[in-house]
Amino acid sequence: MSKINVVLYEPEIPQNTGNIARLCACTGTSLYLVGKLGFSLSSKYTKRAGLDYWDSVDLHKVESMEELRKQFPKGKFYYLTTKSKKLYTDIKFQDGDFLVFGPETRGLPQEYVTSDTAITLPMKEGQRSLNLSNSVAIAVYEVIRQIGL
Repeated sequence: MSKINVVLYEPEIPQNTGNIARLCACTGTSLYLVGKLGFSLSSKYTKRAGLDYWDSVDLHKVESMEELRKQFPKGKFYYLTTKSKKLYTDIKFQDGDFLVFGPETRGLPQEYVTSDTAITLPMKEGQRSLNLSNSVAIAVYEVIRQIGL
């Protein structure tokens, strides 16, 4: 079975995280929640969005991106941002890659946005961004398309 890793850096909206947890459960994707969360995992909104899928999620809470990168020193981290010109479809994903998404209202910190592994989803010019859970689903299914489930 292929291994996909989704990283939510300081997520703010419990419903998005619940939806993403459900996606991760259904695809066998690991979910890493990094840094300060904008909600409690026991929030009724988080639980409701994830329904009864929470028990099926390979869920990890990590204090920082530095800690996560230390846990996976050979891991390839792709940072999804609206500020990159490199399309996610131009990447040849591999088993074990990490897809990193920033908080809904402010996106990833500059150091990740300027990384050579910063990638983007195409959007009509002048729009700010897609919903976080939609973005995660698009990227996860591209990885699945490439490497299988």
